[in-house]
Amino acid sequence: MSRRTTVLLDEDIYEKLVKESLARYGTAKSISKVLNEMLRKSLRGNILHLIYSEKVAGTTAKEFEEFRRELSKRTES
Repeated sequence: MSRRTTVLLDEDIYEKLVKESLARYGTAKSISKVLNEMLRKSLRGNILHLIYSEKVAGTTAKEFEEFRRELSKRTES
């Protein structure tokens, strides 16, 4: 589902989006589509970075298993 919002863009960013929209879709009316694609790609990269980055907290396999069992008990009730 799409949501409508207002985004205030700097002039140089807007111009780049218009150029990219024209290059990809042949019209400047596809700026939202281009922006969504770019944001999706950027956010996907950040998520992968979080998954593979060095972790701040540590846990043992035993601690994780105890946590998993406790969580399982809570959701079954």
